[in-house]
Amino acid sequence: MNQGRLRILGALVLTACVSCFGANPAAAQSKLAPGKLAGIVRDSTGTPQMGASVEVVSESAGSSAARGLLTNTEGIFRGDKLPPGFYTIRVTLAGFLPTLEKHVRISSNLTTVLRIELESIFGALDQLRKAPASAAVEADDWKWVLRSAPSLRPVLEWTDGGNGSSGKALSIDASVPRPARMLLELTDGARRVASASNIASAPATAFAYEQGIGGASRLIFAGQMSYDGNAPGGGIATVWMPAGTLGAGPHTAVVLREAKISPDGPTFRGIRVDQGGAVSFGDRAVLRYGGEYVLVGMGASAKALRPRAQLEYTLSDDWKLAAIFASLPSGAAPLETASQTPGGDLSSALNELDAFPALLWRDGRPVLQSGYHEEVSAERRFARGSLEVAGFHDDNRHVAVYGRGGDLPATDYFQDYFTNGFAYDGGSSSSWGTRIAYRQKLTDDLDLTAVYAFAGALTPAGQDLESGALRDVLRTLPRHSLGANLAAQLPRTRTRLDAGYKWVNGGAISRVDSYGESLYQMDPFLHVGLRQPLPRFALGRWEAIADCDNLLAQGYVSVNSRDGRVLLLPAFRTFRGGLSVQF
Repeated sequence: MNQGRLRILGALVLTACVSCFGANPAAAQSKLAPGKLAGIVRDSTGTPQMGASVEVVSESAGSSAARGLLTNTEGIFRGDKLPPGFYTIRVTLAGFLPTLEKHVRISSNLTTVLRIELESIFGALDQLRKAPASAAVEADDWKWVLRSAPSLRPVLEWTDGGNGSSGKALSIDASVPRPARMLLELTDGARRVASASNIASAPATAFAYEQGIGGASRLIFAGQMSYDGNAPGGGIATVWMPAGTLGAGPHTAVVLREAKISPDGPTFRGIRVDQGGAVSFGDRAVLRYGGEYVLVGMGASAKALRPRAQLEYTLSDDWKLAAIFASLPSGAAPLETASQTPGGDLSSALNELDAFPALLWRDGRPVLQSGYHEEVSAERRFARGSLEVAGFHDDNRHVAVYGRGGDLPATDYFQDYFTNGFAYDGGSSSSWGTRIAYRQKLTDDLDLTAVYAFAGALTPAGQDLESGALRDVLRTLPRHSLGANLAAQLPRTRTRLDAGYKWVNGGAISRVDSYGESLYQMDPFLHVGLRQPLPRFALGRWEAIADCDNLLAQGYVSVNSRDGRVLLLPAFRTFRGGLSVQF
């Protein structure tokens, strides 16, 4: 009898223990040592893909936390301190189909290794087009997996022979060449004004064409031609990427530009050669290097050698440090970061046509705007956003000052023939500064960027100093600036709107933190950009584009000097619009 009671009591105790552990598996799992996840992301040709977003989501009941990772220049990602269990891995990258890996097991004190292959949209459609007509196609071979959560976009999934969803990207024959892409823009207006080295304010056509040239190597050819009958201009650019991806290997860019200054005036001719790339040291440090040689001629010639380097070190999944040395002005974003900019490689190739430093005139000879920028920064990443704090030093040799005025000395003022706008060498300027930048993805279709900067800018020291040259009137004074930018896409019309405003305290006729402006696309005062997809009426994807800078015509400063009365403008009021089509 006693033995029977002991057996019953033991069974009750065992049942209670099992119930306790079964009711709270997460508590028991949390006592286990964490595991690690590592992997590499490549395309169908085996080329590592940098900048791919890797989202790690736990499949445990009651757990909604997600870990966001990014691949480095070798396509490698890594996540530490993951609780043991099963996870779903989602990989997304612009130009590729999203990839889903389900039921990935993380074990205690072990590293789980994944190899993920991304499939381009063009490759998937090409394989579907080449499928034999006699092949039997099941009705449910292709399906759309709809997600109810707003943070999860639809994922194209392939089911293989009734075995269920594998969650892997389609594999295609690597011998199939990468399809060519093309971007065409028909616009009227100027990207920047008052310098012969920039695209004129006139109707123009620009295009960029991409073609594989064997293996993973790619070549982008871009060109532009303006239609001003009195002063036509144009340029061509080639960008060669041996590794097939900007930022993951070396690249070489060559740009040629020619423009007539006036019907009877001289002709501007310029050449730029840009060489750069990126190299990684382990899985934490990345060095982005580059440099360009610029040679321009307009009667006399001017040249410049402009190096740049950026060393990034990842302390953890959330913290990153960077040290930067670059030439000023920064102009268009460096090609090493093109994959991170809107429009991708083709738009970056078009920007190369307009990346010449501003041409100025000093004592009757041409000079190029020049200077150096040194910076150290720390970035803290969090869910759907980041915060960056930077300290920097700008050492400008020839600061470009823009304005309007007539009857000015031709030896110092490079004046536009068709308007009274001019570019002027404001002399040297040196200052220390700091910057705080905040980025947040508010929703899937709404991004916020806010930037505060404190740095030096050229400012007139007086309003009636007529005894000296204009550059003698200018002084470098500290200025505060605060800007915010919203990028949104309307759900029904698919309109992409980019609008922002940058405030500067006090008068400033040169840019406050010009490097930060280029990095975060934060132009002074009110700026608005619009991209509106048009109904399909011909080949390609058509969009109407419009860009407005300094819409309220703010920041103008009137100054007197021995050269006369001029109106100085830190930012021109400009408009550029037209059509864009992608094939």
